[in-house]
Amino acid sequence: MTSAKSNPGPLMDYMKRALTLAKGVVGSTSPNPPVGAVLVKGDRVIGEGATQPPGGSHAEVVALRQAGDAAKGATLYVTLEPHNFQGRTSPCTQAIIAAGVAEVHIATLDPNPRVAGQGKAQLEAAGIRVVMAAPDETDEATELIEAHSHWITTDLPLVVVKYAMTLDGKIATVTGDSRWITGEEARAQVHTLRLACDAILVGINTAVRDNPQLTARDAADKPLPKQPLRVVVDTQGNLPLTARMLKEPGKTLVAVANASPVKKAALIQARAEVLEVPAQNGSVDLRSLLQQLGKRQVTSVLVEGGGTLLSSLFALDLVDKVYTYIAPCIVGGREAPTPVEGAGIPSLASAVTLERVRSERVGNDILIVGYPRKSTWQKG
Repeated sequence: MTSAKSNPGPLMDYMKRALTLAKGVVGSTSPNPPVGAVLVKGDRVIGEGATQPPGGSHAEVVALRQAGDAAKGATLYVTLEPHNFQGRTSPCTQAIIAAGVAEVHIATLDPNPRVAGQGKAQLEAAGIRVVMAAPDETDEATELIEAHSHWITTDLPLVVVKYAMTLDGKIATVTGDSRWITGEEARAQVHTLRLACDAILVGINTAVRDNPQLTARDAADKPLPKQPLRVVVDTQGNLPLTARMLKEPGKTLVAVANASPVKKAALIQARAEVLEVPAQNGSVDLRSLLQQLGKRQVTSVLVEGGGTLLSSLFALDLVDKVYTYIAPCIVGGREAPTPVEGAGIPSLASAVTLERVRSERVGNDILIVGYPRKSTWQKG
């Protein structure tokens, strides 16, 4: 939604404000990217906006409508290159040109092959000065739209792996106790991650062992109005019909490869959607599953376990981003589970290495975020 017009003074960083607006709508715009826009005249903000849910106005149009006739001769700050083609909405480039905007600052170009610099070129051809943002703002804007970028260029959702572990690398004790490894601040941040993704993915073992809700919830532990799609990799259709997730708001999709007709019918009766996926080595073909999710306009998937599923995704080079929460506690135990299991790798030389790594303190825990370097994992 938009905010009231303001007079923040000449020291305001207008692109930072546009980025803040874009962050405010993450999770509500898919399959469109979250975008923020600020329209400025002199040192006064005359309009601002963010992308509305699918079918609604784009950020630039929201800001232009708020500004009205004052947009003539103004400067627009926008986090993503304005689109130049007719889709669900009319081209933003045409709206900007028609409004008489004099200058446009862009944080990052649109990776969509239908745009990819053509929006910028169209603005320049109309006599509008176009300025690209500073590198730090470009990096921030690029990360904001990374799920959309990945999906629009590969037809696959961005696969984000998230797990919490102890200082000695365990996700539970030897008895299976895992509540709670991390503190309240980290758990609250996970709900923000869930809200930002289109789907949450778990394996059947995690679904049975933990019986999770897999919902995005607020500070009062209430489910939020919008819920990601819950997806269970369940080759034989063994999800218990009493599973908590089947009673939660939102939809649950059970991906099966060789489930019996009786089990599939029972799952459907229990409010689940059953998706038939080809088998690969006796299990659900994960690449095929992701392809089918991509066709459903699922642009991002948050994988929350378990260790076998994560191992398979890494082995197939399907992991695009990793969130690791590390709690300052030690539990030990040879049989205590770890985040990534499976056969493992034969040597450190073939280990998955993260790039563009950053870390931050989240309460008493540490969060490490990075992007796997592809094609390094080799099965042991």
